[in-house]
Amino acid sequence: MTSKSTDLETSTFAFLDIETTGGSSARDRITEIGIRFWRAGEVVGEWQTLLNPQTRISPFIERFTGISNEMVADAPVFEAIADELEAQLKGTIFVAHNARFDYGFIKAEFRRLGRLFSAKVLCTVKLSRRLYPAFRRHNMDALIERHGLAQVQRHRAMGDVAAMLEFFTHALADKGPDVVGAALKALLQRPSIPSHLPLDTLDELPRGPGVYRFYGENDALLYVGKSTNIAQRVASHFSGDHNSTRGVRMSESLRRVEWTETAGELGALLLELRQIKALKPLFNRRSRAAKSLVSIELATTDAGYLQARLVREIQPHRLGDYYGLFRSKRDAEKALSGIAAKNELCNRLLGLEPEHEGPCFQRTLGRCKGACEGHEDVVRYNLRVQIAFHALRLNTWPWKGPVGVVERNEFSGDTDILVVYNWMHVATVHSEEELHDLTLRGQAVTFDLDSYKLLVKTLMGRDERNLTVLELPAVGEPDVLMP
Repeated sequence: MTSKSTDLETSTFAFLDIETTGGSSARDRITEIGIRFWRAGEVVGEWQTLLNPQTRISPFIERFTGISNEMVADAPVFEAIADELEAQLKGTIFVAHNARFDYGFIKAEFRRLGRLFSAKVLCTVKLSRRLYPAFRRHNMDALIERHGLAQVQRHRAMGDVAAMLEFFTHALADKGPDVVGAALKALLQRPSIPSHLPLDTLDELPRGPGVYRFYGENDALLYVGKSTNIAQRVASHFSGDHNSTRGVRMSESLRRVEWTETAGELGALLLELRQIKALKPLFNRRSRAAKSLVSIELATTDAGYLQARLVREIQPHRLGDYYGLFRSKRDAEKALSGIAAKNELCNRLLGLEPEHEGPCFQRTLGRCKGACEGHEDVVRYNLRVQIAFHALRLNTWPWKGPVGVVERNEFSGDTDILVVYNWMHVATVHSEEELHDLTLRGQAVTFDLDSYKLLVKTLMGRDERNLTVLELPAVGEPDVLMP
């Protein structure tokens, strides 16, 4: 007996497939739509049409789909069939294989007409993964081969629709309506989302790495975040947005979500840091840009003792001469006080006391060994200073010039090559060919504390992350800015 909560007996499932001029819903257009309607175990109708995409179909796409420019020359444009398509799909469950692709294109076509389209969406790739988790591949060719489905005309709308519907009915017979119904219930259940967002917001979000942005009224930027799975992370915001006053305020203000996909986690982290500092979202607490970074430099006095001084102009090509990066003078002085107390160093030589005659204050308390009065051996004192400061010493750049850090997106197949120099992210390109034309000369880049820490941690431990690093030839020096 079928569970009442599964939609299997009461809903109409619209198994839909489209063919397009390419893979980008923002740039490419639909050339064919095919739909077969199924309800309570029976096919109850179908609808199909070729479309004039109002752009040329490339020879590659012609060969791939079999749809030529001549075939669509007299076909209707999307605007001419939009009302009928919307009426056909109204109240149905929109079913597609890799549904984000098909649904995204349909929404984009309606958006070009100034109209919104929304539907309850079921992805048969996700359904196959849930019902047959032991298998790795769930593309349509794999399903046809694995389940012995009938051969169809692949990459034509109604052929793919027929294969998709046959997989669905095969799964019903194989697993039973209760198991399939439970899977449908889980896949169709929408997470709670803020009331001002469209219900299908999560359906559009990518499942790969990148950065997402929340906008409020008047397009005010509320929040910037990153994730290796944007859709999952955004959904987690919505499910837990009432756990704090801050979350409630952000949820009530939210009007739309934007995102930028990256090929990997490092690119997402760097982009998040840059956008938080540059765009200053209202609800981000961490990683705002420091007004001015402070570091510590050691220099030799006339008497030969090492003396600490605070510096604000850091030269990235000689990072090994600096100790620590601090967001304020107060933070730097606090670190110096801790070093002095722990190692019995001279407060005056560390810049914590003004110059004056006689011993430093710590010397009068027996906490300085007398370097301020020349009583401690210079070589011994300087060695103690170097040992005390060693852990704070900044990492020198270990390569001769810039490097390209290669990241690949396992979902989209996209590649990012992050160009990094002196622990600064200078540029991003998408192929090794682009590296040949790259020049850093004249590019402005900011030396940033958070990016420095992230890149040191990532690149010094890159073997664990399985990153590929390409050493690049000299391509000019970027203009380095200090925050």
